[in-house]
Amino acid sequence: MVVSAERHSEQALFGPPAELAVLLNANAKQVNASVREALSSLVPHEHLFLSRSPDEANAIAEEVVARRYRTVFTGGGDGTFVSWVNRILESADRRAARPPRFGVLALGTGNAVAGMVGATPRRHVQDLTRYLRGEVDRVRRLDLLTCDGRRTPFAGVGVDAAVLNDYNWVKGRLAGTPLRCLGLGGCGYGLAVALRSVPRAILERRPSYCEIVNVGRPAWRLDARGNRMGRPIGHGELLYAGPTMLAAASTVPYYGLGLKAFPFAEKAPGMMQLRVGTEIGVATLLMNLGRIWSGDFSHDGLLDFHAERVALRFERPVPLQVGGDAEGWRDEVTFGMADRPVEVVDFGARAAA
Repeated sequence: MVVSAERHSEQALFGPPAELAVLLNANAKQVNASVREALSSLVPHEHLFLSRSPDEANAIAEEVVARRYRTVFTGGGDGTFVSWVNRILESADRRAARPPRFGVLALGTGNAVAGMVGATPRRHVQDLTRYLRGEVDRVRRLDLLTCDGRRTPFAGVGVDAAVLNDYNWVKGRLAGTPLRCLGLGGCGYGLAVALRSVPRAILERRPSYCEIVNVGRPAWRLDARGNRMGRPIGHGELLYAGPTMLAAASTVPYYGLGLKAFPFAEKAPGMMQLRVGTEIGVATLLMNLGRIWSGDFSHDGLLDFHAERVALRFERPVPLQVGGDAEGWRDEVTFGMADRPVEVVDFGARAAA
């Protein structure tokens, strides 16, 4: 039986550190009754938490830190991981406590972090079983960036956030109909791109003009292989100014569904990969979907940088996504490296490229 926040004691527990907790997002599509039952057979009920609202999630995060869990697995997609990490780190900072290391159970549509650490979609029970048996004993450093006051592995403005908004539109329109399954996962994203994203790109007169300024330590432009080129770009200097269809930053190589959108994200620890798409034709993108998915696509209109902190200013508001969650529209945004990394359980080589 999964225990929600109200079933747990509200008092801080300062006994010996607990070994492992599993935190589930009750609103995630894949966190259904069978998943909860399967996980409850592996983890004692007092260490299995289910949140249905922000208030429940806040209470659970406080108890996780009070109990001093060594490892906390999150079950859901990237948005769920981002939400729990922020809540737990904020609680740990308030208590001057050491945060736990994190694990990921791939139970969402977007599984960028899961892809980086080798957690396998639809094999969450097997992954957790391996960990509990001691067959997985590695952890890896995960740098995070900040955007809009939140820690996240990735965030972006422009076409990636627009596609996410279009996906949510398709999913919402098909929800409650016999075709609802078509609006979920890869199929839903495909419909969103075909029905809304591509037509919008064709009709749009031009991408929004953007200025991107380095407001951190020296940044570097990267070549098509991810190697530094030219001189370092100093604080206050312009990285780019011009039409911008995409400006996204990440510390992990993958977006959801195996899309290797940031192939150079792990080449410079302590820095993020900033990827800027200027003007690339729709036909070019469609003809190169395979290379885009594998991270091998290069184009004169695709610019890559390693940077610590950058400020972006657009001529008109553009859509923003943080950790795969739509966050409205902005005409100014800053991407910067978070003050510290977290540790994440590493299941080994990624199961699918």
